[in-house]
Amino acid sequence: MKPSDAVICVRGLEKWYGDAQVLSDISFDVGYGQIVGLLGPNGSGKSTAFRIIAGLLPFNRGRVTLGGFDVRANRTEAVRRMGYMPENPPFYPELSVRGHLRFWAGLRDLRGRELIRCVEDTMRATGLRDKEDMAARKLSKGYRQRLGLAQAILHDPSVLILDEPTAGLDPDHAVETRELIKSLGQSKTLLVSTHILPDVARMCDRVVIINEGRIVAEDVISDSIDSLERLYLDAVHGEQAIRQRGNSDE
Repeated sequence: MKPSDAVICVRGLEKWYGDAQVLSDISFDVGYGQIVGLLGPNGSGKSTAFRIIAGLLPFNRGRVTLGGFDVRANRTEAVRRMGYMPENPPFYPELSVRGHLRFWAGLRDLRGRELIRCVEDTMRATGLRDKEDMAARKLSKGYRQRLGLAQAILHDPSVLILDEPTAGLDPDHAVETRELIKSLGQSKTLLVSTHILPDVARMCDRVVIINEGRIVAEDVISDSIDSLERLYLDAVHGEQAIRQRGNSDE
């Protein structure tokens, strides 16, 4: 993929905390209509990279563009084209689902009929219509995740950055969330951070694996969860981990 074709473009990304370098030369692209999974063990630098790409954290070197706009030099325009879902979306406990969406729509400069249309379309798309009057504190974990996803897509962004969108969900809600994310990938560009390998295999077109602050593997997703697991183990732990896994399966 040429850089000019990339909707998300990361080049030479580096990050230090004091004398400790946590990211080194992170570079990858995500094209229109692609869903790319960002994987890595705890402490690998994955969360730091994710927050930088979402425009939430400064960095020392490199370049990140979203929809052609530089996250550092033109942050307002870059963020305008992005929807971001954190791992634990913040809510006002007493505010209803509809109240949250109207509030967020106002923050996105939506007004009047456009605001009403976007709120209605988003509730329909995320299956929140039957919970529209319920206070956030009464929502199940699954519906809180849906509400977090709803605020990310409310303004119809071209880029979605989703952090652990299925974490803690029961199987039914996890399946529904994966299907919704896959459907969004038909018209948007998605970067998804998750530690759940089956989710990556079922949702994503490609995977980028980070370990010790560096990209250690990048590949298209096959139909086999087993092959993704082997790729991850080999990239992060080396051939010994694969041999140990093979011995345990015998």
